[in-house]
Amino acid sequence: ISEFLDIGYYVSPIKELELGNNFGEIKLSPALHAKNLGFYFDHQLDMSEQINVISQICYLNLRDLKRIGSKLSHELKVQLVHSNILSVIDYCNASYGGLTQKNIQKLQKLQNNAVRFIFRLTGKKKWNHIKPYLKQLHFLPVQFRIKFKIALLVFKCLNNLAPQYLQELISLRDVKNVSLRLDNDFYLLKVPQPSRLLKTSASFSHIAPKIWNILPYSIRCSTELGTFKKLLKTYYFDMAFSGIE
Repeated sequence: ISEFLDIGYYVSPIKELELGNNFGEIKLSPALHAKNLGFYFDHQLDMSEQINVISQICYLNLRDLKRIGSKLSHELKVQLVHSNILSVIDYCNASYGGLTQKNIQKLQKLQNNAVRFIFRLTGKKKWNHIKPYLKQLHFLPVQFRIKFKIALLVFKCLNNLAPQYLQELISLRDVKNVSLRLDNDFYLLKVPQPSRLLKTSASFSHIAPKIWNILPYSIRCSTELGTFKKLLKTYYFDMAFSGIE
């Protein structure tokens, strides 16, 4: 079954679209959202449908895990949360650079509930501050998981480890002939002109330079993937849990 989206904040003026093929005429009506490779796109491109689907899946998975939680060890709970909750939250999360704070909080709530399951935080313990438990598990909060994935994609683009269509979206900035202190940094991305369109400013070509260029030079100049991921995780981990014992 084919679907098409009429992208925009408006209600689509197209009522029906007729397409001809070898099997006759096909009539399509614009959909509010469409699924491609397990990812839901909505006609406003605000990812709300994708976040709602993720929430449904995670709540169902967590409900099933709670049924057997008393029979599971701590280590096994962590593994099951990774495979049934975090993997769902992290799927295609490099597309979440423009998520609203409301939708980020929805995803964070899913992660928090998974952590409460691992530590059996029920009753009065349910209201305990969640960050110390996230830190103990070495789980990055959702907003930092998104930044981590985007920065990782940038690294892969710059080191020819990403598909060509992604590499073409970003480029290193041009170094000026005049030698200034900042111009010695060869690992900064070119920042595109600001866009008046909200969705454009949330695209990979716009959001990636913002995230990459504020990383410490020692991280950006890494050339080995394993080293880069370790340094990046440590950087975001320290930022996320600063002041948390």
